[in-house]
Amino acid sequence: MQINEKTKEILEWGYCIIIALVLALLIKYFIGTPTVVQMESMKPTLIENQRLILSRMGRTFKQIPDYEDIITFEAPNVNVTTVDQKNPVAHYDYKPKGLWQNFKYYVLEIGKKSFIKRVVGRPNDHIEIKDGKVYRNEQELDEPYLQPGVTTKSSVYNDFVVPEGYVFAMGDNRGFSSDCRDFGCIPLEKIEGKVILRIWPITQFGVIR
Repeated sequence: MQINEKTKEILEWGYCIIIALVLALLIKYFIGTPTVVQMESMKPTLIENQRLILSRMGRTFKQIPDYEDIITFEAPNVNVTTVDQKNPVAHYDYKPKGLWQNFKYYVLEIGKKSFIKRVVGRPNDHIEIKDGKVYRNEQELDEPYLQPGVTTKSSVYNDFVVPEGYVFAMGDNRGFSSDCRDFGCIPLEKIEGKVILRIWPITQFGVIR
């Protein structure tokens, strides 16, 4: 059966749209994607409603983020019922069922909640939070990104070793941040991306250091 020119043109446009959508999804999942700051836990570094660019390359190549990197990760269970300083890991109960639900949740990220925090501990680091300060491997951290007078407290996880395959991250706005102090360290496979660029507001456009 011969296809007329109009139908052929429609099909060609359809193929182009499908290819463009597939490429966009591949870029979003493996390379980078925009995001919006929705909480106040990273003040003063990041403010609500700022627009950012996330790099996915760390996830794609299974790299451990560096100290002070700002990352986003899938939100874990925040209601911790038992605390084990020898196994300070976050727990994830939600598991999407079926191919479509997995695609919608992990690729399209529909219905998925994420947190944005700063990496303070890497695998095998000994972290202590005491007297309002943070110690990593018995050395007090210099944290110039915190506002003057800000102290760090934790009534849950405050003296532990970061397990292999996990990172420990906190918000810069320590008194208003629900983070690894409350729910434990984050597995590398739950890290979604690293913040590399602020694109809005335009007056603050630039690389996030």
